[in-house]
Amino acid sequence: MNRFDYIRPSSIPEAVASAAEPGSAYLAGGTNLLDLMKVGVARPERVIDISRLPGLDRVEWLADGSVRVGSLVRNADLAYDARFARTFPAIAEALLSGASAQLRNAATVGGNLLQQTRCPYFHDRAGACNRRSPGSGCDAREGENRLHAVLGWSEHCIATHPSDFCVPLVALDAVAEVQGPSGAREIAVSALHRLPGTSPERETELEAGELIVALRIPAQAAVFARHARYLKLRERTSYAFAVVSAVAALDIEGGVVREARLALGGVAPKPWRAYEAEASLMGVRPSTRAFANAAVLALAQARPSGDNAFKIELARGILARALNLALEGTPTVMPALPASLFSTNTGANHAA
Repeated sequence: MNRFDYIRPSSIPEAVASAAEPGSAYLAGGTNLLDLMKVGVARPERVIDISRLPGLDRVEWLADGSVRVGSLVRNADLAYDARFARTFPAIAEALLSGASAQLRNAATVGGNLLQQTRCPYFHDRAGACNRRSPGSGCDAREGENRLHAVLGWSEHCIATHPSDFCVPLVALDAVAEVQGPSGAREIAVSALHRLPGTSPERETELEAGELIVALRIPAQAAVFARHARYLKLRERTSYAFAVVSAVAALDIEGGVVREARLALGGVAPKPWRAYEAEASLMGVRPSTRAFANAAVLALAQARPSGDNAFKIELARGILARALNLALEGTPTVMPALPASLFSTNTGANHAA
């Protein structure tokens, strides 16, 4: 680990001013940054500790029915917030399917959005990685790549985005509130992460020094509460990142889908919204056939980036199953194994 300056600002403006200096990194829960620093992948010259900034650790329900989640709210605290879990169950289920209980108690929602890929070639300084060292190449292209991207990848990078939390956020039109040297602005979470193209080292739309201060989930997202599920296939049921994952949220009225929201995780360098598949379900009576067709549309542009063609069919199946589970209805209690293919609808009623 390299030597670095440690700064603990007392306000958001002070934090932003400090982080505007080249070589700076924000520190919140530290569950990703500190690991990367220990292995020398992240080498900041200045660490800006924002973990004690006032006002960023609250969940606020706004007058228009939307909810504002401060960026320092812990993953576990948000998932176990009873009102939040009832209103946005797919988000709570995604949060509880990620990492271990200990990590969820430490990790923040702002940091979750910005966590780095788990591609082993990114984490190994001996390997070539265009994200870590622009222009060095991508060893994953000819290496172990069965878990890499099948959508949105380029010849320069085939890594996937690791977050579970981001997948339902993208589906439900969440917005990130940002403060930076040029002032405040908002970025849709669906637009926050960039596809790699020829510059995979530029992972988000954030400018130097910009800080995510909150997430805002619109009131409209609550209409999906009765029919919303997050489903995640992983190589082991606990403590593992998604091989593929899917969120399905349906607004059903009179036996017809009035609106659908669909997104995929583990298949692309960013959380992947399936707009064409959503459109195919509008005004349709929900059925296994309609859901299978939507799943085909969601993966229509997919192509293997290596030894991972199986992920395309796998993602179709996971999305179709998530749709069928959503149609059955959101469980009244959180499944004992949140988001797991092997779960039943029995579990601890953490939202009571």
